[in-house]
Amino acid sequence: MQKTIDEFLEMQPVVMKRLQGAYSKDRLAHAYLFEGPAGSGKTEITHFFVKLLLCESPVENVPCETCRSCQLYNSGNHTNVLFIEPDGQNIKIDQIRELIFKLNKTGLNTGRKIYVIEQADRMNNSSANALLKFLEEPEFNVTAILLTERLNALMSTIRSRCQLVSFRPLSRPKLMEKLIADGMTGSMAATVSMLTQSEEEAVLLAQDEQFAQARKTVLKLVEVAGSNVHEALLMLQAEWLPLFKEKEDAERGLDMLLFAYRDIASVKAGLETARTYPDMEETWKQMALQRSFTVLSKQLQAVLQAKQQLPRNMNRTLLMEQLMLNLQEG
Repeated sequence: MQKTIDEFLEMQPVVMKRLQGAYSKDRLAHAYLFEGPAGSGKTEITHFFVKLLLCESPVENVPCETCRSCQLYNSGNHTNVLFIEPDGQNIKIDQIRELIFKLNKTGLNTGRKIYVIEQADRMNNSSANALLKFLEEPEFNVTAILLTERLNALMSTIRSRCQLVSFRPLSRPKLMEKLIADGMTGSMAATVSMLTQSEEEAVLLAQDEQFAQARKTVLKLVEVAGSNVHEALLMLQAEWLPLFKEKEDAERGLDMLLFAYRDIASVKAGLETARTYPDMEETWKQMALQRSFTVLSKQLQAVLQAKQQLPRNMNRTLLMEQLMLNLQEG
């Protein structure tokens, strides 16, 4: 669903003020670099800005949505806009060459031309150098917008040729508020908002039956690990390992486990912070009473250590079994 101007202003007030201000004063840069985490609104605000630059009759620095240009853009048929995204792992030199060839064509389209490079940090050296030459000699009426979540992975010479626009992460309370307003339960909104800053990804997680099962498994394991190590090891084999098979799933599982112990430590310390599992408050109170801060600190350290060891391609079963023993010792 297309966001309103008010939603954009609430999401990224500084970015919006800057882009609309540059447009109204006709002080547009020839190249922009939009950087920030996933879910911060980079893609949506890119579409807004491109449309504004092309709109035939904007109203108060907002695209009219009704002119031919806006309609062409909304239908994905505007010939003056070119989008590039990675072809496989990288953005290849042939993609950049083709882009430059199209932008250099004259007589086909009048007016401003815009190109958007998504995941710009995925350009390899040859494609980045080809783009650099083009950025160094900007064409009149051509605007570049590069998007990245990994600013430091971009060639410094490309960064220096663009005007940097930084997007701040969507705050967790704001994200939770939106998710709950759209019908998600408070407890699920609290959990998914700890795992992603993207509203879309949060909704997909909440709707995923496997994720709901993963959440239940994490909470059950926390309860079992605190009382019976043998039961915890059995549960690991029967429930945890089949659910968290892939490396990415295993990473998320350990994150969720870590957040559970953080919740218990917060309850123990009497902190009023938003919990990851608010539906477990009573259970956490009981567990907090039974453990000292030293024990909780050791348990948090044990999960963090397992997280650090996971990327080293250790045997995942052994890693988790060792974690269960460490949680018990804690």
